[in-house]
Amino acid sequence: MVENLAIVDLGSNSARMAITEIAPDGRFREIRRVKENTRLSEGMGREKMLQESAIERTIAALKRFKKIYQEIPNIKVRAITTAAVRQARNRQEFLNRVQQEVGIHLQVLSGKKEAYYDYLGVVRTLRLNHCLILDVGGASCELILVQQRKARNLISIPVGAVNLSEQYHLNGYVRSADLFRAQVAMNERLTKIPWLRYATRVPIVLLGGANRTLARMTQSYHHHHRRNGSIHGYQLSSRVVFATYRELLNRNLAQRKRMPGLEPERADIIIGGMLPLVTLLQRNSDGRVIFSESGVREGIITEYVNQRKRHHD
Repeated sequence: MVENLAIVDLGSNSARMAITEIAPDGRFREIRRVKENTRLSEGMGREKMLQESAIERTIAALKRFKKIYQEIPNIKVRAITTAAVRQARNRQEFLNRVQQEVGIHLQVLSGKKEAYYDYLGVVRTLRLNHCLILDVGGASCELILVQQRKARNLISIPVGAVNLSEQYHLNGYVRSADLFRAQVAMNERLTKIPWLRYATRVPIVLLGGANRTLARMTQSYHHHHRRNGSIHGYQLSSRVVFATYRELLNRNLAQRKRMPGLEPERADIIIGGMLPLVTLLQRNSDGRVIFSESGVREGIITEYVNQRKRHHD
């Protein structure tokens, strides 16, 4: 009997849902994918409080997702949420409201668990024995050192595209003093991760919204459009990443919104979103970045299918 699994992934910048059809033999394929820009972490500030307008946008999106998956037979729903809710002081009120108003039980993933799902998703689809995985979200970054295809070390740090952009005023035209403050702070964070020094000679595998945006921008610029629109396995050199970053820094918000490959609603957080990668690349001698379309959702499916197999065996 074919099972359908809906994974609702409530991130700090966007809410996504992927519906996957799982065959009895464990093979799976995605049949529907939806995304909404809900920016749940907007304005959380130092108080780390989810704001009412962001909560309402998010609940409205979840209701629209529910309308879609309710129509699908034999559906199981797995709903997870990450950094914004993980960090929020009013997380319990938010989770209760989602349960009451939408009827969804949201599981708050720990940073470690999120990083582990990233690893599971990537390792299944990219043939790399050694790499550093970087997932840049709206309010956190996950880093995973992969050696011999095993996750040797992993960490989640509470900085991402939305909170970096807000904290250091990287939204519009960026002042050099603000950028310098942001770079120093990012560098200090990375220096505190002792095992990162073992990751300086490996390619960086990129996940998350900010990184997908970077891939689409360079693809439009170099006209490297792939037939299926996928960025999976797409490679860039650090030189191209730095050039793109410079192009973004040279523009104000209105000019950035017109750049091909950059969704206008992401233009105000793209510099904050690229900062973790740019900082890492300055410490990394390999100089290659590789994009992965897989991440947390694919990791969850992989785990689900494996558990089901064990269950049936």
